[in-house]
Amino acid sequence: MNERDVANIFDRANASFEKAGETHNRVAVSTTRADNVLARIDQRSGAVTDARRRELKRLNSGLVQTLVRIGVTVGIISLTAIGIGLVIPIGMFGFLAAVGLAIGVAAMLIFNNGKRALVKPNVTPDLPNGTMVQRFDSYLYRSRALLPAPAQAEIDQLSQALPPLKQVLERVPDLDPAAQDARRLMSVHMPTLVDRYLHVPAAYRGDPDGEGKTPDQRLVEALAAGRTALSDISDRLAKGDLAAFETQGRFIESRYKEKSID
Repeated sequence: MNERDVANIFDRANASFEKAGETHNRVAVSTTRADNVLARIDQRSGAVTDARRRELKRLNSGLVQTLVRIGVTVGIISLTAIGIGLVIPIGMFGFLAAVGLAIGVAAMLIFNNGKRALVKPNVTPDLPNGTMVQRFDSYLYRSRALLPAPAQAEIDQLSQALPPLKQVLERVPDLDPAAQDARRLMSVHMPTLVDRYLHVPAAYRGDPDGEGKTPDQRLVEALAAGRTALSDISDRLAKGDLAAFETQGRFIESRYKEKSID
């Protein structure tokens, strides 16, 4: 074996090492991308689970209220039938009519409680801020399945931001300017956006407009803008609470902290 053969062997070995390095780099990049995708999936699934848990809690609360209404209604019908029976004998047919009426009213109340139509959050001027957030959260959860996947990702991020927003909004007056901005976003602007998107026929949702954007893209961008606006409101209110806390702490320290005597 001469020097040229040895050099060729080293050249081939170096080429093999370079290829191995390139393969390692590609595998590392692919692994990183896969980890990022799995992390996003885990985050989205966690957001969906939390939203579902909050919606079930609201549904259970509504079921209890429905059962109470059913009990009160059946009681009123029973007392009315007894009162009429004391004056005019109603007989077996009258009793069965009263029972049928009670069953019919109970079925109607249960049906109305189970009917979850996708409607905008019902907002009245006296509605507390915390209840406003809950109604918007319920609306987002019920509308999520009707939207494309990129919009669902924005809905998930928005749902994650609602619990801290509710916490800070519950501590400020309903007429606070920041609270009013948040209420308009949650009760009018964002639900109207979703409703108008759903009115667009599915065959046209992929067609670009004059600016080259499809309805799907505009929906995602508008949801992201609304989410950013609500996050800014939440941060602003939270920083106001922090500043108030610091001011109160400084006041107590300056007034009651023991001072050394020279």
